[in-house]
Amino acid sequence: MTSLVRPNPAIGGRAPQKGNDMSTRKSARFVAATSLTALALAGCAGGAATGPELPPASFVQQQEGPGEEYIIGPLDELTVFVWRNPELGAKVQVRPDGRITTPLITDLPAVGKTPTMLAEDIKLQLSEFINEPIVSVIVNNFAGTYSQQVRIVGATEKPASLSFRANMTLLDAMIAVGGLSEYAAGNKARLVRYDRGTGVQKEYAIRIGDLLKKGDTSANVRLQPGDVIIIPESFF
Repeated sequence: MTSLVRPNPAIGGRAPQKGNDMSTRKSARFVAATSLTALALAGCAGGAATGPELPPASFVQQQEGPGEEYIIGPLDELTVFVWRNPELGAKVQVRPDGRITTPLITDLPAVGKTPTMLAEDIKLQLSEFINEPIVSVIVNNFAGTYSQQVRIVGATEKPASLSFRANMTLLDAMIAVGGLSEYAAGNKARLVRYDRGTGVQKEYAIRIGDLLKKGDTSANVRLQPGDVIIIPESFF
């Protein structure tokens, strides 16, 4: 009967190296897992939002000009002045339903009108009582309609709705809300804008992180009434 002889390492044979093979496989799996984790972290924490960008705006306009004509909104505080008939004037606040009441005039719609338009409406109503009234409407405290505001939501120190001001920029809005929060992904922020001409809502990529932390002037953009700025949080 022939007997089986196992190779002897001492005389030149090679014994199986199971321990080394297992160690090698474990090391390979560890490297692969580490690489995948690094890629996931890079994908979550790095990079900027993709999409169309707006042209940069200067910090100070060379020629300041008026913005769009102001539209009266709910909770605006108004002074109605009637020349030579002060008893017909009043200081009123626009109600949440968009109407005002003044002497001799009840529940007059005010929201959505310019001060000049509202003055004309009041003049028409008062013409039933006095001859050729001269009326002025003064806005004392501004709230404006949502279409006249800039809203900043998400990872900021104090999300807010801001009354739009002529020549307002992204930097102005971020100063007003106290900048970014600790975990904000500023370079992944988006600006949502409704195009009144086409009736289409568009989204633009904005780089708030570069603007505030690196002083990148090209990241400052001009804002428009009705803009919404959305700032996400970073995952890590």
